[in-house]
Parts: sequence; C-alpha cells; structure tokens
Amino acid sequence: MKLNLTAKFTLIASTVLVSGMVLFAYFSANSLEKILLNEAIKDLDSFSETILSTTYHQMLLDDRGRVYQAIAEVGSQEGVKRIRLINKDGEIRFSTQENEIGTAIDKSGPSCNMCHSANSRVPLVSASSMSRSRRYSERSGEEVLGMTRGIYNQATCSTADCHFHEAETKLLGVLDMTVSLSEMRELIRNFKVQILFSTFGLIFTMAISLALVTGRFVHRPVRDLLEHTRRLSRGDLRGRIESHAKDEIGELEQAFNEMTASVQVAQEDLRDLASSLETKVEQRTKQIQEMQSHLVRSEKLASLGELVAGIAHEINNPLSGILMFSSLAANAPEVPTQIKENLEVVVSEAKRCAKIIHGLLEFSRESIPEKRLESINRTITKTLKLVTHQPLYQDIDVRCQLSDDIPDILFDTDQLQQVFFNLFVNAGQAMENGGTLRLSSELYEANQSVIIKVIDTGNGISEENLGRIFDPFFSTKDEKGFGLGLSVSYGIIENHGGQIIAQSQLGEGTQFTIYLPISKEAPRLAIDD
Repeated sequence: MKLNLTAKFTLIASTVLVSGMVLFAYFSANSLEKILLNEAIKDLDSFSETILSTTYHQMLLDDRGRVYQAIAEVGSQEGVKRIRLINKDGEIRFSTQENEIGTAIDKSGPSCNMCHSANSRVPLVSASSMSRSRRYSERSGEEVLGMTRGIYNQATCSTADCHFHEAETKLLGVLDMTVSLSEMRELIRNFKVQILFSTFGLIFTMAISLALVTGRFVHRPVRDLLEHTRRLSRGDLRGRIESHAKDEIGELEQAFNEMTASVQVAQEDLRDLASSLETKVEQRTKQIQEMQSHLVRSEKLASLGELVAGIAHEINNPLSGILMFSSLAANAPEVPTQIKENLEVVVSEAKRCAKIIHGLLEFSRESIPEKRLESINRTITKTLKLVTHQPLYQDIDVRCQLSDDIPDILFDTDQLQQVFFNLFVNAGQAMENGGTLRLSSELYEANQSVIIKVIDTGNGISEENLGRIFDPFFSTKDEKGFGLGLSVSYGIIENHGGQIIAQSQLGEGTQFTIYLPISKEAPRLAIDD
C-alpha cells in the first residue's frame, strides 16, 4: 500500500507521540505510585501513633478491655485489614482477627524483618517509618501495606498499676497494623486510564492537525511540483507553479519556475539553432571553400611567380635584341618599303611582347611594401582623378561615400594606388555603355580594420569565371588584357595583411571588397608626427 507524504508524516509523528506518551505514562505512574505509597506510609504511621496516644492512659490503668475495644473500633474502619498487639516474645495478645489471638508470629516473616534482621540475632530497638513498613500480597491476591510501631517501656510506666516489667526492658511489644492498597491501586489505574484516553485524544487531535497542516503547506506544494515535473517531462514548458508561500518551499517553487523559463529559452534557442543550422553549415562550408581557394591561389601564385620570373628573364634579353635591330632596320633608308612595313610590324609585336614581359616581371616580383602613415581616402580620391579624365569614364556616374572617421593607416601608397587603378579601369571597361560606379570606405570590426567597396553596374562575371579572376593570365576582355592586373592586386593586398573578395552576378554588376587592417602603431605615429 502506497502512502502519501501526509500519511507518512502523520504516522511517524503519531508513533513518536505514542512512544513519548507511553514513557511519560510509565514514569508518571511510577512516580504517582511512589508518592501515594509514601503518603500511605506516613498516614499509617501517624494513625498508629494516634492509636498509641489514645490508649496511653488506659494502658497506664491496665484497662485492657477499653484498649482492646478502642483498637477494635479503629480496625472496623474501611480499608483496615487488621490491627494486632504483639508482646516482646512474639505472642499475639490482641488482634481484630480473633483466630490469631494467642498465637506466635514468625520472626522471619514480613511483619518482623524490619527489626529482626537475618544478619543480626539482636533485634533493633527502633527503626524509621520506611523501614517499619512492608508491602506484600496476601493469599487472596490483595496487596496490603503493613506498619509496626514499638511500644516502649517508658519511665511513667514504673508507677502505673500495670507495670510488671523490669525497668531495664526497653521494648514491651509492637502495634502491627495492616491496611489495604486497593484504593491506591484504583487511583493509579484511573490515572493510567486517563493518561491512555488523553494520549488517544492528543494523538487524534495532532493527527488531524498534522494532516491539515502537512496537506496545506507540504503535500499540496510537493504535489504541484510533481505535476509540474511531469509536465516538463512531457515537453510542456508553458506551465508555471502558482507560489504563495514565503518559506523554503515557496523559494523551491520559484526556482522551478525560473528553471522552466530557462529551459524554455534554451529549447527555443536550440529550435532556432536547428532551423538555421543548415544555413550556417552552408555558409561555413562556403567560407572553408573560399579559404581553401585562397590558399590554393596563394600557392599557385607563388609557384607561378617563380616560373614566370625565370621565363621572363630568359626571353627579355633576346627580345631586346630583336626590338633593337628591327627598329634600326626599319629606319634604314636603303630598306625597301615592303620590308620596312614588315619590320614595323615586327617592332610593334616586339614592343607588345616586351609589355607582356614587363607585366610578368611585375607579377613575379616579391616587392616588400614601403608602408607609411597615409590617408586611404586621399589615395582613393587621387587614383580616381587619374581615371575619370580618360574617355572611358565619360558616360559613367561616380558616387563616393568615404567615411571621415577613418584614421591614417600604414600602407604603400604606390602599390595601393596600382590596386585601385586596376579596379577602376576594370569597372569602366565593364560599363562600355555607361553606368554607375559606387565607392565607399568605413571602419569595420570594432575599428580594427577598414573596409573599401568598389561596385559597378556593368555586365558582371559568370559564376564559372568568378573563381578564376585572380588567377594570372585569366581575362574576360578577349585581346584587351593580359590577365595580370587582378593577380598583382591580389598579391599587394595580401602583402598588406588584408583581403580582397569579388562578388558578381551576370548582367547586374560586380563588387570588389577590400579589408585592410588598422595598425596598432598608427596612433603613436600620428602623435609623433
């Protein structure tokens, strides 16, 4: 059988209470019994003293009839079992139970052992009231209390008519009284019954009180917590516990509500994370692919740069000879016209080859940037003025949004000017029929870098070609270009610790984004200047 919290608490408390009340009743009954017994002994001792005092004068007159009559009247009272007069030899001279008169008592019996000790053959002359009392059960099973009091040979007895004892005799006899303890037993029994009923009443009252209090302040809050926990296990995070208590259970309920709210927020975050995880994975995969492409491109450029440098140097010397002698031959007057025209074609193509070789050497050259503290906006504006005066930009609308909050940064002005020149020329060539060029600069990533955007509205670049535009010798301009401008620009930005990213959509235009770090030394250098 499963017991709830209230029943368990009530059962335990009742068990503890019953145990406590049983111990209390036991010790109380024993204490009461001792008190009543002591009082009975005192009363019986006082009673025997009263009998001796009352019959004192009759004894002096040796009026035994009056003495026996007085003792008999006292012995007839309720609760008195018997009264006996015993002489010093142990003979019963008078008893309220007539069949005992003239008989001798057993000195080892309960009525004599207070004076006749087993360890001493000489009887005690006097003893205390506690020592003179005895408690025992008669053959009928009734419990009784006995009291003996010595009758002493006093000096006044020497002149009395009854005095026939020697003056040296101390003890003449004893007065032995026996009373019933039934009334005391009844009182103790009634006390135990009262304790028992009081215990049951107290247990019942406390059980009801504990049940009400526990049910109100313990069982119901715990039941609400249990129900709330079951709702949580089913995934229902909308419910809350209505807490009214200001104690520890109320704090526990409040903690459960706060925990539920936290779990609900965490679950919503997990749901949002799960819904956006695929998108984030795709974005991260794309970033990894771009990083891999960037590494591959860097390695390719490094390897290709070494190869191109060797080839360019090997071709440059014979090409210089061809260009020089073909120019001399073309200018000689004795050369026929037809041959002169052919020589001019050779000179033109040789110059074109020399230009290609110059570009190759520029691409392969690992030049270290000569960085100085300069304004990136001023460099952009200066490069833009060089380009916009060309016929290429006559139908192009240029819009600049350069931030004034950008501090001076460390960079090689000539190299970055070459980068911007390549980007502006490419943008102008992509907008042959006119368009809009948008330039912008601003601080980025908590003022740790500068972001520069070059956006055109030209033909755009296909997705297939977009990943190759930074490769050397790749060009979308047919015969107009050598495919080295963006490769050189890519290397320059990398040497400055930055990054250049191209984004384009065919038919809508192209955007180049450049990230350049702001040197931590820039503020110190600015102050020194």
